[in-house]
Amino acid sequence: MQSYHPIEHQSAEIPDGLLHTASVVQGANYSTTEESPQSVSEPTRFYSQFVDSMELYADRHTVADYFDGHHAWFRRCAQPMKVESIGKNSYAIAIGRFGSFGYHMEPKIGLDLLPQQEGVYRIESLPIPDGAISGYDVDFRAAMELVEIPSEQASKPGLWKKSLPDKITQVQWQLDLTVAIQFPQFIQSLPQSLVQSTGDRLLKQIVRQVSTRLTRKVLEDFHKTHDLPIPKHPRRWFSRKLNVENDEWRPI
Repeated sequence: MQSYHPIEHQSAEIPDGLLHTASVVQGANYSTTEESPQSVSEPTRFYSQFVDSMELYADRHTVADYFDGHHAWFRRCAQPMKVESIGKNSYAIAIGRFGSFGYHMEPKIGLDLLPQQEGVYRIESLPIPDGAISGYDVDFRAAMELVEIPSEQASKPGLWKKSLPDKITQVQWQLDLTVAIQFPQFIQSLPQSLVQSTGDRLLKQIVRQVSTRLTRKVLEDFHKTHDLPIPKHPRRWFSRKLNVENDEWRPI
């Protein structure tokens, strides 16, 4: 599995944040007559793909044991998201509060962490029991593979060389996400292209930041748990906050 990182020219900090309506509308040149309003009965679908990886300084067997025991660390590493166990290997996760154009959501998703098969873990969305979820639907499909490599092939092989084991593990994953939202009439009166582009960008930012934050916490937790040196994860996104023209995020 090749590792690639989506390049976004616009980025923003998203923890439990919402997109300020006026800031986007002011930056958009449109009139409601440009396109026909979308049918009330037809949801709008947004898509996102994300591929990333990290290195854990232990052999694949040790890493697999850690991921198999996700009950011990998943809630802790997922903070500040709210996580509730709803099954042996499944969780209900409240992502945060997000919105645009005066419409806001607090999405909640059920995830099933399927047992590994030959070093490959899959995560799929599932219904939340007794969940009063309406207005949106989430199709979450992720695959994570553990690849054992010699420690000299590490991204920073000279770092703590004496303390590294002979073999380390690359954790590579890919996510395909589809979100369908049934918008109210006042959102459907906007040009569909504007709603689509704003939603696609927002979804990518949420996925990217949640994934990056969770990756950092899992990486740190694993190495602390096994008394191993903590590698310096690439400072791609989680240490960077950009002031983006026409986009404004506010914590709740």
